[in-house]
Amino acid sequence: MNEDELCKKRLLDLSKQANRKGIVLFSDFLNLNELNIYHQCERLLETGTQAFGGVDFAERQIIAFIPDALYYEWHYPIRIIKITPSHPKFAEKLGHRDILGAVMNLGMERSKIGDIFIAKDEYFMICEENAADYFLMHLDKIKHTAVKTEYMEGNLVDLKPEFTVKDDIVASNRIDSIIACVYKLSRTQAAELIQSEKVYINGRVTSNSAYRCKQDEVISVRGFGRFEFVSENGTTNKGRLKIRYRLYGI
Repeated sequence: MNEDELCKKRLLDLSKQANRKGIVLFSDFLNLNELNIYHQCERLLETGTQAFGGVDFAERQIIAFIPDALYYEWHYPIRIIKITPSHPKFAEKLGHRDILGAVMNLGMERSKIGDIFIAKDEYFMICEENAADYFLMHLDKIKHTAVKTEYMEGNLVDLKPEFTVKDDIVASNRIDSIIACVYKLSRTQAAELIQSEKVYINGRVTSNSAYRCKQDEVISVRGFGRFEFVSENGTTNKGRLKIRYRLYGI
């Protein structure tokens, strides 16, 4: 049984258990490929489901399996940890990979960790509730920088990703054309990424290079990042399409 089949089996088992026990059960954080598997097998699940990653725009998400006639209120087992340098004056500039690497070196599985966001002098990591205290106790250094950790209190939606709004011109709003524009690739390179199932639209994989992007869709390209297709803004005198998109920082 390969990894995709194991993922599908885990999701079906969780739904079956939630239905039998009459309680809400949760998956770990799913990556884009696992979320695509979830969407493919939704009709086979025995319960209702909801996906959430701590904030509305999160890429990695937990699935809640919700039985009918539920008798209690529930919440997602998610916490957000705020990470700041202990001595800002001497701190290095840390990246997503630096933070993830330090966390993984603590022996924690990747599936316990959601998205990581970087602000000017602060870093935010979404994680599962049952792993949060461990991170607070043991995460005290990233690369050569001493750090301190604390829970982020308040409404989780207060956390926003950094993004850059850009305007550009493309031949059409085909997905291969737009990806080529955003990441400065050739149309052939963009098409190869799509055919290799490395492109996701709102968490679902696409293999159709001719797919036409719609307003507010979030496109994730494995190995490159993600962006939101905001709008079409008319055409140039030569008939080329003007577009606007938000490129998310990592």
